[in-house]
Amino acid sequence: MKITKYEHAALVLELNNEKLIIDPGSYTKTMPEQLGVNAIVITHIHDDHCNEAQLDKIIANNPGIKIYTTDEVCRRLTESRPTLETVAVHHGDHYREGEFTIEFFGDIHLEIHSSWPICQNVGVMINKQLYYPGDSFTTPDEPVAMLAVPSSAPWAKLGMIIDFVNAVKPKHAFATHNIHLSPEGHRMYNGRIKMIAESHGGEFTHLEPGESLELS
Repeated sequence: MKITKYEHAALVLELNNEKLIIDPGSYTKTMPEQLGVNAIVITHIHDDHCNEAQLDKIIANNPGIKIYTTDEVCRRLTESRPTLETVAVHHGDHYREGEFTIEFFGDIHLEIHSSWPICQNVGVMINKQLYYPGDSFTTPDEPVAMLAVPSSAPWAKLGMIIDFVNAVKPKHAFATHNIHLSPEGHRMYNGRIKMIAESHGGEFTHLEPGESLELS
């Protein structure tokens, strides 16, 4: 499976000429035209993960595909894009879309501040290999070959990121949700994630937008 990271939290997964896209949000600027997309996963309602303009571009080339997401996002898209096919997902749900198995974990976005409402959030496991928690540190109850680690967020601090990687113990990890970091910030946060991953015998890769890695 080929994993390509774009700005912030957007991921494109490719396997045998089929694709699955995760969190094509408002910060993503360089994602090229996508063909052969089986489905889209949106972990939660915030604009940096859910963006109608991004969805319009994807669906224009892949009409009729399903969007797997939370109840809140389903309601939003029913109002803004009533022709889209959405599937409300919850903790423990499993689906199959072509080459991809999709499993969901967790229910809630981590708190940003007591003055901000807490929204729904689902983590997602693809083909029992790649795990991405969305805006949470929900730990899956199964081994993780590849972990997409949120490395910068208003709802996270470095200690929480370290504890998450330490709990998951992935074989390989890369940073995502990181558009807010400077080059120095990337080096600091990536260094800590790398240290914890390697302490469990894992590896870490830093991906710039548009770069890919392969997961066998």
